[in-house]
Amino acid sequence: MSFITVPLDSAHKKENFNCGKGLLDAYLHKQAKQDVKRRLSACFILPDENEIKGYYTLSTAAVDRRLLPQEIIKKLPPSYSDLPAILLGRLAVSKNYQGRGLGEFMLMDALKRSYFISMQVGSMAVIVDPLDEEAVKFYEKYDFISLPDSGKMFLPMATIATLFPEN
Repeated sequence: MSFITVPLDSAHKKENFNCGKGLLDAYLHKQAKQDVKRRLSACFILPDENEIKGYYTLSTAAVDRRLLPQEIIKKLPPSYSDLPAILLGRLAVSKNYQGRGLGEFMLMDALKRSYFISMQVGSMAVIVDPLDEEAVKFYEKYDFISLPDSGKMFLPMATIATLFPEN
Protein backbone atom coordinates (compact mmCIF):
# COMPACT_ATOMS: atom_id res chain seq x y z
CA MET A 1 0.00 0.00 0.00
CA SER A 2 1.51 3.34 -0.95
CA PHE A 3 0.61 6.76 0.36
CA ILE A 4 1.98 10.22 -0.38
CA THR A 5 2.11 11.06 3.33
CA VAL A 6 4.13 9.65 6.21
CA PRO A 7 3.44 9.58 9.94
CA LEU A 8 4.61 12.65 11.83
CA ASP A 9 7.81 12.06 13.79
CA SER A 10 10.32 14.13 15.72
CA ALA A 11 12.54 14.62 12.66
CA HIS A 12 9.90 16.73 10.92
CA LYS A 13 10.30 20.50 11.30
CA LYS A 14 6.75 21.33 12.29
CA GLU A 15 7.54 24.70 13.91
CA ASN A 16 7.94 26.38 10.49
CA PHE A 17 4.57 25.22 9.16
CA ASN A 18 2.18 28.06 8.24
CA CYS A 19 -1.07 27.48 6.39
CA GLY A 20 -2.59 30.84 7.31
CA LYS A 21 -5.17 29.33 9.68
CA GLY A 22 -4.05 29.93 13.26
CA LEU A 23 -5.88 26.92 14.74
CA LEU A 24 -4.38 24.52 12.22
CA ASP A 25 -0.87 25.97 12.57
CA ALA A 26 -1.01 25.93 16.39
CA TYR A 27 -2.26 22.33 16.40
CA LEU A 28 0.73 21.09 14.42
CA HIS A 29 3.22 23.24 16.37
CA LYS A 30 1.97 22.48 19.88
CA GLN A 31 -0.43 19.54 20.10
CA ALA A 32 -0.04 17.03 17.26
CA LYS A 33 2.95 15.22 18.72
CA GLN A 34 1.20 14.81 22.10
CA ASP A 35 -2.03 13.60 20.46
CA VAL A 36 -0.07 10.99 18.52
CA LYS A 37 1.78 9.91 21.68
CA ARG A 38 -1.52 9.58 23.56
CA ARG A 39 -3.11 7.78 20.58
CA LEU A 40 -5.83 10.42 20.31
CA SER A 41 -5.12 10.90 16.62
CA ALA A 42 -2.69 9.89 13.92
CA CYS A 43 -0.97 12.75 12.09
CA PHE A 44 0.29 12.31 8.55
CA ILE A 45 2.49 14.83 6.81
CA LEU A 46 3.43 15.53 3.23
CA PRO A 47 7.16 16.10 3.63
CA ASP A 48 9.63 18.12 1.65
CA GLU A 49 13.33 17.96 2.37
CA ASN A 50 13.30 20.88 4.79
CA GLU A 51 9.66 21.53 5.52
CA ILE A 52 6.16 20.14 5.80
CA LYS A 53 4.01 20.81 2.74
CA GLY A 54 0.82 19.78 4.50
CA TYR A 55 -0.72 17.50 7.06
CA TYR A 56 -3.92 15.75 8.08
CA THR A 57 -5.13 13.86 11.13
CA LEU A 58 -7.27 10.75 11.46
CA SER A 59 -9.01 9.29 14.49
CA THR A 60 -12.00 7.15 15.28
CA ALA A 61 -15.41 8.71 15.71
CA ALA A 62 -19.07 7.88 16.01
CA VAL A 63 -21.98 9.54 14.28
CA ASP A 64 -25.49 9.64 15.66
CA ARG A 65 -27.67 7.75 13.20
CA ARG A 66 -30.39 10.41 13.56
CA LEU A 67 -28.09 12.88 11.77
CA LEU A 68 -27.75 10.69 8.67
CA PRO A 69 -29.95 10.98 5.60
CA GLN A 70 -32.87 8.54 5.47
CA GLU A 71 -31.51 6.75 2.36
CA ILE A 72 -28.44 5.73 4.37
CA ILE A 73 -30.25 4.95 7.65
CA LYS A 74 -32.64 2.53 5.96
CA LYS A 75 -29.68 0.36 4.87
CA LEU A 76 -28.30 0.07 8.41
CA PRO A 77 -29.41 -2.19 11.25
CA PRO A 78 -31.64 -0.38 13.77
CA SER A 79 -29.61 -1.70 16.72
CA TYR A 80 -26.87 0.90 16.12
CA SER A 81 -27.63 4.32 17.57
CA ASP A 82 -24.05 5.50 17.03
CA LEU A 83 -22.31 4.38 13.88
CA PRO A 84 -18.56 3.92 13.54
CA ALA A 85 -16.68 6.42 11.38
CA ILE A 86 -13.24 7.85 10.83
CA LEU A 87 -12.72 11.51 11.64
CA LEU A 88 -10.55 13.49 9.26
CA GLY A 89 -9.99 16.07 11.97
CA ARG A 90 -7.59 18.47 10.29
CA LEU A 91 -6.26 18.98 6.80
CA ALA A 92 -3.93 21.87 5.99
CA VAL A 93 -1.52 22.92 3.23
CA SER A 94 1.42 25.24 3.85
CA LYS A 95 1.08 28.71 2.33
CA ASN A 96 4.22 27.97 0.31
CA TYR A 97 2.37 25.16 -1.49
CA GLN A 98 -1.23 26.38 -1.71
CA GLY A 99 -2.88 26.55 -5.12
CA ARG A 100 -1.07 23.47 -6.45
CA GLY A 101 -3.74 20.84 -5.76
CA LEU A 102 -2.01 19.40 -2.70
CA GLY A 103 -5.19 19.67 -0.63
CA GLU A 104 -6.92 17.34 -3.07
CA PHE A 105 -3.96 14.93 -3.13
CA MET A 106 -3.88 14.82 0.66
CA LEU A 107 -7.66 14.36 0.87
CA MET A 108 -7.41 11.39 -1.52
CA ASP A 109 -4.54 10.02 0.57
CA ALA A 110 -6.65 10.36 3.74
CA LEU A 111 -9.65 8.71 2.06
CA LYS A 112 -7.48 5.88 0.78
CA ARG A 113 -6.01 5.32 4.25
CA SER A 114 -9.50 5.44 5.77
CA TYR A 115 -10.89 2.99 3.25
CA PHE A 116 -8.17 0.41 3.90
CA ILE A 117 -8.48 0.93 7.66
CA SER A 118 -12.23 0.29 7.35
CA MET A 119 -11.46 -3.21 6.08
CA GLN A 120 -9.74 -3.96 9.39
CA VAL A 121 -11.86 -1.89 11.80
CA GLY A 122 -15.49 -1.16 10.99
CA SER A 123 -16.23 2.32 9.69
CA MET A 124 -19.18 3.35 7.57
CA ALA A 125 -18.00 6.88 6.66
CA VAL A 126 -15.37 9.57 6.88
CA ILE A 127 -16.51 12.56 8.93
CA VAL A 128 -15.08 16.09 8.70
CA ASP A 129 -15.77 19.14 10.85
CA PRO A 130 -14.93 22.05 8.53
CA LEU A 131 -13.21 25.01 10.16
CA ASP A 132 -14.89 27.62 7.99
CA GLU A 133 -16.97 28.21 4.85
CA GLU A 134 -13.89 27.84 2.63
CA ALA A 135 -13.40 24.32 4.03
CA VAL A 136 -17.12 23.50 3.56
CA LYS A 137 -16.84 24.43 -0.13
CA PHE A 138 -13.69 22.32 -0.48
CA TYR A 139 -15.40 19.21 0.91
CA GLU A 140 -18.59 19.82 -1.07
CA LYS A 141 -16.50 19.56 -4.27
CA TYR A 142 -15.77 15.96 -3.26
CA ASP A 143 -19.41 15.09 -2.51
CA PHE A 144 -19.25 15.27 1.28
CA ILE A 145 -22.78 15.54 2.66
CA SER A 146 -23.77 17.97 5.42
CA LEU A 147 -25.03 16.50 8.67
CA PRO A 148 -27.90 18.74 9.80
CA ASP A 149 -27.50 20.75 13.00
CA SER A 150 -23.95 19.54 13.60
CA GLY A 151 -21.70 21.53 11.26
CA LYS A 152 -20.10 18.23 10.29
CA MET A 153 -20.01 16.57 6.87
CA PHE A 154 -19.56 12.96 5.85
CA LEU A 155 -18.71 10.75 2.91
CA PRO A 156 -20.01 7.17 3.04
CA MET A 157 -17.39 4.45 2.88
CA ALA A 158 -19.40 2.89 0.03
CA THR A 159 -18.69 6.03 -2.02
CA ILE A 160 -15.02 6.02 -1.03
CA ALA A 161 -14.78 2.35 -2.03
CA THR A 162 -15.55 3.30 -5.63
CA LEU A 163 -12.36 5.39 -5.66
CA PHE A 164 -10.12 2.51 -4.57
CA PRO A 165 -11.26 -0.79 -6.08
CA GLU A 166 -9.79 -3.81 -4.33
CA ASN A 167 -6.98 -5.63 -6.07
